Amino acid sequence: MLHVAPELCFMDRFESLDNLDYITADIESPLAKVKMDIHDIPFEENSIDIIFCNHVLEHVADDIRALNEIKRVLKPGGWAILQVPFFHPLPKTTYEDKSITSPTEREKAFGQDDHVRMYGEDYAERLASVGFTVDEDKLINELSEEEIRRYALPENEFIYRVVK
Repeated sequence: MLHVAPELCFMDRFESLDNLDYITADIESPLAKVKMDIHDIPFEENSIDIIFCNHVLEHVADDIRALNEIKRVLKPGGWAILQVPFFHPLPKTTYEDKSITSPTEREKAFGQDDHVRMYGEDYAERLASVGFTVDEDKLINELSEEEIRRYALPENEFIYRVVK
């Protein structure tokens, strides 16, 4: 399993699993075992079973190139969780404008000063555009309001799981 931009809250859990070869990777985080640019993943084609990548794609210069790299290194039948933030009301299509470079203007345009795009209702289509089969897991719709509050889950956030 490749964990891109690893979150500390998951690392100990994954590392403790005996049946999991767990690799962390990031372009700058000192937590990561491998220094890696997601545009150029340093693993062989068809070599990774699972990729876990939360809130990364909105930061990278070319998300489609990054998605193609993720697909390249996944084994056939391999899968990835690819979460991105959504700001409501959700635009119909993903918005990006490479001419917006100042942190203040990026925050206005994309919801955060280090984001380079704001994903829209077309996110699943973007994932599918590189050849993934996409599953929008809407488990949150099956939970009670109490469970959503207890676990501090954002409303209407789906789990995006892709399969090669």
